[in-house]
Amino acid sequence: MSAAPKPQKMTVAEYLARERDALEKSEYLDGEVWPLHPPNERGMAGASRSHNEINENLTAELLPLLRARGCRSYSRDLMVRTGPAGLYTYPDLAIVCGEKLFAEDDPDVLLNPQVIVEVLSQSTQRYDREAKFRQYQRMPSFREYVLIAQDRPWVERQVRQPDGTWAVTTFEGLDIDLVLATVPVRVSMAAIYADVTFPETTLR
Repeated sequence: MSAAPKPQKMTVAEYLARERDALEKSEYLDGEVWPLHPPNERGMAGASRSHNEINENLTAELLPLLRARGCRSYSRDLMVRTGPAGLYTYPDLAIVCGEKLFAEDDPDVLLNPQVIVEVLSQSTQRYDREAKFRQYQRMPSFREYVLIAQDRPWVERQVRQPDGTWAVTTFEGLDIDLVLATVPVRVSMAAIYADVTFPETTLR
């Protein structure tokens, strides 16, 4: 098993300048730069095939539905910033309805996503659920967090309530629809997981 990578130290300006030409994306928090996809259990970096299939399936299904409602999605190539001194990262999918706000110092940094989707992996799921979720909550626009499993047809949806708490709903199985709360759209779980091969243990 490979050792966890150590973060690099740099300023926000240095980080943004490096990211423009970087072959491998990284994220930034509190002066430290981390690889977006750390090495997995086999010591290999990068998203898995299932991760990419799920992300592309969901993007394709949502595109016409969001356009019809004055919304649009951005995939992993567009950065999101949670605050002036907060996290800079690349969600698997970010959805914006209405006006889109971008950072004054970088027009490729989105500031106001309403919905964020992350495809979970073993190496990052705790981070996605805890530290990253707390960072996302710093954005006033952020209303809904969708976490998608790779190894089984399972999705968790968290929706911000008027009192600031988060209501959790899970969707499991290929014969139902994932329903978003912030944007009135629904996508079949079978479409999200099209062509994805699950481990044999999932099918038992």
